[in-house]
Amino acid sequence: MTDRSHQTGLQKPATGASVTAFLDQVAQLPAKGGGDRLRGRLLFAMDATKSREPTWDMACSLQADMFTETADLGGLDVSLAFYRGFGECKAGPWVSDPRALLGLMGKVRCAAGRTQIGRILDHAQSETRKMRVNALVFVGDRMEEDADLLAEQAGQLGLLGLPVFPFLEGADAQAERSFRDIAKLSGGVFCRFDVGAAAKLRSLLGAVAVYAAGGRKALEHYGAKAGGEGARLLLPALSKR
Repeated sequence: MTDRSHQTGLQKPATGASVTAFLDQVAQLPAKGGGDRLRGRLLFAMDATKSREPTWDMACSLQADMFTETADLGGLDVSLAFYRGFGECKAGPWVSDPRALLGLMGKVRCAAGRTQIGRILDHAQSETRKMRVNALVFVGDRMEEDADLLAEQAGQLGLLGLPVFPFLEGADAQAERSFRDIAKLSGGVFCRFDVGAAAKLRSLLGAVAVYAAGGRKALEHYGAKAGGEGARLLLPALSKR
Protein backbone atom coordinates (compact mmCIF):
# COMPACT_ATOMS: atom_id res chain seq x y z
CA MET A 1 0.00 0.00 0.00
CA THR A 2 0.95 3.60 -0.29
CA ASP A 3 1.11 5.49 3.00
CA ARG A 4 -2.14 7.38 2.44
CA SER A 5 -4.30 6.69 5.46
CA HIS A 6 -7.55 7.01 3.47
CA GLN A 7 -6.71 4.10 1.20
CA THR A 8 -6.39 1.03 3.37
CA GLY A 9 -5.50 -0.55 6.67
CA LEU A 10 -3.53 -3.35 5.04
CA GLN A 11 0.11 -3.81 5.82
CA LYS A 12 2.46 -2.01 3.47
CA PRO A 13 4.18 -4.56 1.21
CA ALA A 14 6.96 -4.21 -1.29
CA THR A 15 5.39 -2.54 -4.31
CA GLY A 16 5.94 -2.36 -8.04
CA ALA A 17 5.95 1.00 -9.75
CA SER A 18 2.96 0.12 -11.94
CA VAL A 19 0.74 -0.84 -9.00
CA THR A 20 1.76 2.22 -7.00
CA ALA A 21 0.89 4.37 -9.99
CA PHE A 22 -2.47 2.58 -10.22
CA LEU A 23 -3.34 3.40 -6.64
CA ASP A 24 -2.21 6.98 -7.07
CA GLN A 25 -4.58 7.30 -10.03
CA VAL A 26 -7.44 5.64 -8.15
CA ALA A 27 -7.00 8.13 -5.33
CA GLN A 28 -7.86 10.92 -7.77
CA LEU A 29 -11.23 9.39 -8.74
CA PRO A 30 -14.48 10.90 -7.42
CA ALA A 31 -15.06 9.94 -3.82
CA LYS A 32 -18.28 8.39 -2.57
CA GLY A 33 -21.37 10.48 -3.11
CA GLY A 34 -22.59 12.83 -0.45
CA GLY A 35 -25.97 14.41 0.19
CA ASP A 36 -28.92 12.86 1.95
CA ARG A 37 -29.07 9.65 -0.09
CA LEU A 38 -27.77 6.57 1.64
CA ARG A 39 -25.30 4.64 -0.51
CA GLY A 40 -24.35 1.02 -0.08
CA ARG A 41 -20.69 0.03 0.27
CA LEU A 42 -19.29 -3.13 -1.30
CA LEU A 43 -15.73 -4.40 -1.00
CA PHE A 44 -14.80 -6.24 -4.21
CA ALA A 45 -11.69 -8.38 -3.67
CA MET A 46 -9.86 -10.60 -6.14
CA ASP A 47 -7.07 -13.13 -6.17
CA ALA A 48 -4.56 -11.76 -8.68
CA THR A 49 -2.09 -14.63 -8.52
CA LYS A 50 -0.85 -16.19 -11.75
CA SER A 51 -3.55 -18.87 -11.98
CA ARG A 52 -6.20 -16.14 -12.32
CA GLU A 53 -4.58 -14.46 -15.29
CA PRO A 54 -6.82 -16.01 -18.01
CA THR A 55 -9.99 -14.57 -16.45
CA TRP A 56 -8.65 -11.44 -14.72
CA ASP A 57 -9.93 -8.97 -17.34
CA MET A 58 -13.40 -10.50 -17.24
CA ALA A 59 -13.54 -10.31 -13.45
CA CYS A 60 -12.57 -6.65 -13.57
CA SER A 61 -15.14 -5.75 -16.22
CA LEU A 62 -18.01 -7.39 -14.34
CA GLN A 63 -17.66 -4.96 -11.44
CA ALA A 64 -18.91 -2.14 -13.67
CA ASP A 65 -22.29 -3.86 -13.95
CA MET A 66 -22.72 -3.73 -10.19
CA PHE A 67 -22.92 0.06 -10.31
CA THR A 68 -25.57 -0.06 -13.06
CA GLU A 69 -27.85 -2.42 -11.15
CA THR A 70 -27.88 -0.18 -8.08
CA ALA A 71 -28.32 3.22 -9.72
CA ASP A 72 -32.02 3.46 -8.76
CA LEU A 73 -31.26 2.60 -5.14
CA GLY A 74 -29.11 5.64 -4.51
CA GLY A 75 -25.93 4.17 -5.90
CA LEU A 76 -23.08 2.00 -4.71
CA ASP A 77 -19.58 2.80 -3.54
CA VAL A 78 -16.98 0.13 -4.25
CA SER A 79 -13.46 -0.41 -3.02
CA LEU A 80 -11.36 -2.83 -5.05
CA ALA A 81 -8.76 -5.00 -3.33
CA PHE A 82 -6.40 -7.66 -4.65
CA TYR A 83 -3.38 -9.71 -3.67
CA ARG A 84 -0.61 -11.21 -5.74
CA GLY A 85 3.10 -12.00 -5.78
CA PHE A 86 5.21 -12.12 -2.64
CA GLY A 87 3.11 -10.66 0.18
CA GLU A 88 1.55 -7.94 -1.96
CA CYS A 89 -2.00 -7.04 -0.90
CA LYS A 90 -3.60 -3.73 -1.86
CA ALA A 91 -6.91 -1.89 -1.65
CA GLY A 92 -8.06 1.37 -3.16
CA PRO A 93 -10.36 4.06 -1.73
CA TRP A 94 -14.16 4.01 -1.97
CA VAL A 95 -15.26 5.34 -5.34
CA SER A 96 -18.44 5.60 -7.39
CA ASP A 97 -17.19 5.86 -10.98
CA PRO A 98 -17.21 2.42 -12.65
CA ARG A 99 -15.78 3.50 -16.00
CA ALA A 100 -12.64 5.13 -14.68
CA LEU A 101 -12.14 2.41 -12.10
CA LEU A 102 -12.40 -0.30 -14.75
CA GLY A 103 -9.72 1.36 -16.85
CA LEU A 104 -7.35 1.55 -13.92
CA MET A 105 -7.94 -2.04 -12.84
CA GLY A 106 -7.05 -3.11 -16.36
CA LYS A 107 -3.50 -1.97 -15.64
CA VAL A 108 -3.04 -4.51 -12.84
CA ARG A 109 -1.38 -7.74 -13.94
CA CYS A 110 -1.37 -11.10 -12.18
CA ALA A 111 1.81 -12.38 -10.52
CA ALA A 112 2.74 -15.74 -9.03
CA GLY A 113 2.25 -16.07 -5.29
CA ARG A 114 0.28 -17.71 -2.49
CA THR A 115 -3.25 -16.81 -1.42
CA GLN A 116 -3.78 -14.05 1.17
CA ILE A 117 -7.48 -14.41 1.90
CA GLY A 118 -6.89 -13.80 5.60
CA ARG A 119 -5.54 -10.33 4.90
CA ILE A 120 -8.60 -9.53 2.81
CA LEU A 121 -10.91 -10.60 5.65
CA ASP A 122 -8.87 -8.59 8.16
CA HIS A 123 -9.10 -5.53 5.92
CA ALA A 124 -12.86 -5.98 5.57
CA GLN A 125 -13.23 -6.08 9.34
CA SER A 126 -11.12 -2.95 9.73
CA GLU A 127 -13.10 -1.06 7.10
CA THR A 128 -16.53 -1.93 8.48
CA ARG A 129 -15.45 -0.87 11.97
CA LYS A 130 -14.76 2.58 10.52
CA MET A 131 -17.98 2.78 8.49
CA ARG A 132 -20.50 0.07 7.68
CA VAL A 133 -19.58 -2.17 4.73
CA ASN A 134 -22.68 -3.95 3.41
CA ALA A 135 -21.07 -6.86 1.58
CA LEU A 136 -17.75 -8.40 0.59
CA VAL A 137 -17.38 -10.17 -2.75
CA PHE A 138 -14.26 -12.29 -3.12
CA VAL A 139 -13.27 -14.04 -6.35
CA GLY A 140 -10.56 -16.71 -6.19
CA ASP A 141 -9.61 -20.20 -7.28
CA ARG A 142 -7.44 -21.54 -4.44
CA MET A 143 -6.99 -21.53 -0.66
CA GLU A 144 -3.50 -22.11 0.76
CA GLU A 145 -4.03 -20.90 4.32
CA ASP A 146 -5.25 -22.21 7.67
CA ALA A 147 -8.94 -22.94 7.07
CA ASP A 148 -9.75 -22.73 10.79
CA LEU A 149 -8.28 -19.24 11.05
CA LEU A 150 -10.23 -18.09 7.99
CA ALA A 151 -13.40 -19.52 9.53
CA GLU A 152 -12.77 -17.59 12.73
CA GLN A 153 -12.26 -14.38 10.76
CA ALA A 154 -15.46 -15.03 8.83
CA GLY A 155 -17.34 -15.50 12.09
CA GLN A 156 -16.08 -12.13 13.29
CA LEU A 157 -17.40 -10.53 10.11
CA GLY A 158 -20.73 -12.23 10.72
CA LEU A 159 -20.91 -10.65 14.17
CA LEU A 160 -20.27 -7.27 12.55
CA GLY A 161 -23.07 -7.87 10.05
CA LEU A 162 -20.76 -8.06 7.03
CA PRO A 163 -21.68 -11.03 4.80
CA VAL A 164 -19.04 -12.51 2.51
CA PHE A 165 -19.97 -13.77 -0.95
CA PRO A 166 -17.06 -15.99 -2.08
CA PHE A 167 -17.02 -16.78 -5.81
CA LEU A 168 -14.96 -19.86 -6.64
CA GLU A 169 -13.44 -20.19 -10.08
CA GLY A 170 -12.70 -23.81 -10.94
CA ALA A 171 -13.24 -26.92 -8.86
CA ASP A 172 -10.58 -26.95 -6.14
CA ALA A 173 -12.16 -29.07 -3.37
CA GLN A 174 -10.16 -27.56 -0.52
CA ALA A 175 -10.99 -24.03 -1.63
CA GLU A 176 -14.67 -24.90 -1.98
CA ARG A 177 -14.88 -26.25 1.57
CA SER A 178 -13.24 -23.14 2.95
CA PHE A 179 -15.26 -20.74 0.80
CA ARG A 180 -18.49 -22.41 1.88
CA ASP A 181 -17.48 -22.10 5.54
CA ILE A 182 -16.62 -18.43 5.07
CA ALA A 183 -20.00 -17.76 3.49
CA LYS A 184 -21.94 -19.66 6.14
CA LEU A 185 -20.16 -18.14 9.13
CA SER A 186 -20.36 -14.58 7.83
CA GLY A 187 -23.98 -14.79 6.72
CA GLY A 188 -23.19 -14.67 2.99
CA VAL A 189 -23.65 -17.11 0.12
CA PHE A 190 -21.15 -19.30 -1.75
CA CYS A 191 -21.25 -18.94 -5.55
CA ARG A 192 -19.32 -20.26 -8.53
CA PHE A 193 -17.38 -18.03 -10.89
CA ASP A 194 -18.22 -19.79 -14.14
CA VAL A 195 -16.73 -17.90 -17.07
CA GLY A 196 -18.76 -20.16 -19.38
CA ALA A 197 -21.98 -18.66 -18.00
CA ALA A 198 -21.21 -14.96 -18.08
CA ALA A 199 -24.85 -13.84 -18.05
CA LYS A 200 -25.59 -15.84 -14.89
CA LEU A 201 -22.42 -14.61 -13.22
CA ARG A 202 -23.23 -11.00 -14.10
CA SER A 203 -26.70 -11.43 -12.63
CA LEU A 204 -25.29 -12.92 -9.42
CA LEU A 205 -22.84 -10.07 -8.95
CA GLY A 206 -25.59 -7.58 -9.70
CA ALA A 207 -27.78 -9.22 -7.08
CA VAL A 208 -25.05 -8.97 -4.44
CA ALA A 209 -24.62 -5.30 -5.32
CA VAL A 210 -28.37 -4.68 -5.00
CA TYR A 211 -28.31 -6.42 -1.60
CA ALA A 212 -25.40 -4.22 -0.51
CA ALA A 213 -27.12 -1.06 -1.66
CA GLY A 214 -30.69 -1.71 -0.56
CA GLY A 215 -30.88 -4.77 1.64
CA ARG A 216 -33.17 -7.78 1.39
CA LYS A 217 -36.28 -5.88 0.27
CA ALA A 218 -34.40 -4.36 -2.63
CA LEU A 219 -33.09 -7.80 -3.56
CA GLU A 220 -36.60 -9.26 -3.53
CA HIS A 221 -37.78 -6.48 -5.83
CA TYR A 222 -34.79 -7.05 -8.10
CA GLY A 223 -35.59 -10.76 -8.23
CA ALA A 224 -39.09 -10.02 -9.47
CA LYS A 225 -37.72 -8.14 -12.46
CA ALA A 226 -36.85 -9.75 -15.78
CA GLY A 227 -33.23 -10.81 -15.63
CA GLY A 228 -33.25 -11.13 -11.84
CA GLU A 229 -31.96 -14.71 -11.90
CA GLY A 230 -29.11 -13.87 -9.53
CA ALA A 231 -31.52 -12.61 -6.88
CA ARG A 232 -33.69 -15.69 -7.19
CA LEU A 233 -30.62 -17.84 -6.62
CA LEU A 234 -29.39 -15.87 -3.62
CA LEU A 235 -32.67 -15.27 -1.78
CA PRO A 236 -33.30 -18.90 -0.68
CA ALA A 237 -29.81 -19.10 0.83
CA LEU A 238 -30.12 -15.71 2.54
CA SER A 239 -33.51 -16.68 3.99
CA LYS A 240 -31.80 -19.40 6.01
CA ARG A 241 -29.51 -16.93 7.75
